[in-house]
Amino acid sequence: MSDKIRLFYYVLWIAQPVLGTGIAVAMLRRGQRRQFKYFFFYIVAQILTFAVVFPLRRNYSAFFYASWISTAIMAALGFKVIHEAFLDAFRPFHTLRDLGTVLFKWAGLVMLLVAGVVSVSTNTLDTAPWVQAILTAQRCVRIIQVGMVLFLLFFARYLGVKWRQYSFGVALGFGCFAMIELSLVASWVGEHLNNLSVVLINMAAYNCTLMIWLVYSWAKSPIREAPANLLRPQRWEQSLTDIHHPLPADSLIPMFEGMVDRALSRTQASPSIPHGNVAAPEVAAAHAAGASASGRLDVFGLSGGVASKK
Repeated sequence: MSDKIRLFYYVLWIAQPVLGTGIAVAMLRRGQRRQFKYFFFYIVAQILTFAVVFPLRRNYSAFFYASWISTAIMAALGFKVIHEAFLDAFRPFHTLRDLGTVLFKWAGLVMLLVAGVVSVSTNTLDTAPWVQAILTAQRCVRIIQVGMVLFLLFFARYLGVKWRQYSFGVALGFGCFAMIELSLVASWVGEHLNNLSVVLINMAAYNCTLMIWLVYSWAKSPIREAPANLLRPQRWEQSLTDIHHPLPADSLIPMFEGMVDRALSRTQASPSIPHGNVAAPEVAAAHAAGASASGRLDVFGLSGGVASKK
């Protein structure tokens, strides 16, 4: 490595904690630490990682283990940050948010299983199994981050999420960096780029991601659109609620029974008719007809009224 490249390398490396400190300060001043606590922990962990790893750069063994341990921690926190951005996007819709939480748990479990299988099945002498497991888990997290940013790009208008909102900026930064890193990995495997080029481009891409987060941290986040105006996600929410909490099959029976009882009680309670206005044979016939056909209208009461008028 030449002196100019080494200087460029250290500038890119030292710029990361500087930009991270600006993001952390902005989150503290604007009150975003409580709403995005895992993202705040991620930024703080990056700063602490630099404080630990940078002094160990001349001790290869200590630098190696510290770097890979920090990579594993960052992969876990990165997964939680994407989950946090997902929850913020579905904040007005509780059922959709619960479904997303279940899907993220299963994605995390599958990611760990894939990492374990890959680490066990790898028999290369150049890479230790636990290092291979960390690499696989990190790439799985990158794929999930790309999927998250694509999801927000396609469904932001349905959820009332605007591109200037903080959660969108967090997902955008992770997604762009993940796409660049996965492309670099593919280029390195295909021997299109050497190790030094991959490292420098990756560090420059991450610094650009930090600058995106810094801009979103200091910018004013707009108010989300009211959930009442979002008809399509409301239908999704209602459909999932009906599936999760189905109504019992006999839930309408008591209501119909009450309606029938009230109708019968009104029908059977015929108005009182003076005996002087209707003849005895007519009254007997009316009572007989009412007893033989319960639940019908008392037409004889009407006929009695007509007879009395005559």
